[in-house]
Amino acid sequence: MPTPDELFFTRAGLDPDRLTRIVSDTLTGADDGELFLEYTQSEALAFDDGRLKTASFDTGQGFGLRCVAGEATGYAHASDLSEAAVKRAADAVQAVKAGHSGSMAAGPQATNAHLYGDDNPLGGPSFEEKVKLLQEIDAYARAKDSRVRQVSASLSGEWQAVMILRADGQIVRDVRPLVRFNVSVVVGDGDRQESGTFGTGGRENYTRFIETQSWQAGADEALRQALVNLEAVPAPAGEMDVVLGPGWPGILLHEAIGHGLEGDFNRKGQSAFAGLMGERVASPGVTVVDDGTLDDRRGSLTVDDEGTPTSRTVLIEDGILKGYMQDRLNARLMGVAATGNGRRESFAHQPMPRMTNTYMTEGDRDPGEILAGVKKGIYATNFGGGQVDITNGKFVFSCTEAYMIEDGKVTTPIKGATLIGNGADALTRIKAIGNDMKLDTGIGTCGKAGQGVPVGVGQPTLHMEALTVGGTAA
Repeated sequence: MPTPDELFFTRAGLDPDRLTRIVSDTLTGADDGELFLEYTQSEALAFDDGRLKTASFDTGQGFGLRCVAGEATGYAHASDLSEAAVKRAADAVQAVKAGHSGSMAAGPQATNAHLYGDDNPLGGPSFEEKVKLLQEIDAYARAKDSRVRQVSASLSGEWQAVMILRADGQIVRDVRPLVRFNVSVVVGDGDRQESGTFGTGGRENYTRFIETQSWQAGADEALRQALVNLEAVPAPAGEMDVVLGPGWPGILLHEAIGHGLEGDFNRKGQSAFAGLMGERVASPGVTVVDDGTLDDRRGSLTVDDEGTPTSRTVLIEDGILKGYMQDRLNARLMGVAATGNGRRESFAHQPMPRMTNTYMTEGDRDPGEILAGVKKGIYATNFGGGQVDITNGKFVFSCTEAYMIEDGKVTTPIKGATLIGNGADALTRIKAIGNDMKLDTGIGTCGKAGQGVPVGVGQPTLHMEALTVGGTAA
């Protein structure tokens, strides 16, 4: 595949020196800003009802030019990669600095880190090989159990090249592969039907799914979940102890707590954690980090969408609030360093502070001992959708796989359970932290202000005392 320089300078015919002069002239007197160039290829194949249901291939390209003056931002974007289009954007965004006399913030410090390869996953296996894989998944899952009524499987891939130009001539480049595999199985017994799902992915190519046949384990897991749910009984309601399993249940941490630790909400005083730096906000032993530097992970980035290298940012340490996730704008206004969390969905969107891979570090308790210490409660191992109010931290999350805990033993599977609480309060209800921290399998997508970006979550087994559980039992 072509390099970013070949894409933007050779093929698009843009001149780097002329672009730098335009950016420099545009940002003179501003506090910050950049020209963001992007080229993306993406594909998606979905197999459903025993046949290929959809197949798509798309390319997109464009730029976004940003001028920042104080708290105000001028932003213009276009899918036309031409010098004339950049000049028109420059005329538009400069209005934001009228009457403002700023000093351009220093550019990000470069590193030699490279967290993933630059191979294009779309250029790997042929279309026929991908369709064959989806057919094999469908046949495999149906043959596993006579109760299987429907199988859905999908593959998606993306290859994104970005280039960020600053007023001082600094140029930052990154090439970002991304793939995802999903399988869903519906089982039935009489009139009752239940489903199970599994997904995985990361900043890699399709090799792991096609050559190693790891998809079989994914199909087995989706079927296992569906069969468990087929036996599930309505969940009870009330206040009770909850044990969260490791890995994907960290999505509750991401939503209920993570967004509240992003810089913009705290600078504006809109977060439940605003003004609490250095204070205890969680039980002792609770450490939460956001780490964009993990190799090949879905939420990782060599550099963020402002050109800042990502980092391992400690948010909460042993229950004490230590930091926020910062983009350049909010970091400057709060007088702290950017943490590499400035992210945008595409060239058509402004960057803002966003999570990368957010997780709680492990403790020292054996997961079996944690469960054995709960007389009555719920063991939640998988979650679906949820809702969170950032201003007060209140959340509602639905469990897609959960069980009763009775006298320290995991017993009956339950359905229809929801966890209701307040993120800041929930952190203080953590009574035991397992030694089995695990990241999710690579399926997270985070939404904020209309933008979606890939993220990762994770946590160890957690015992949370006296959470409100919404149920469906009569």
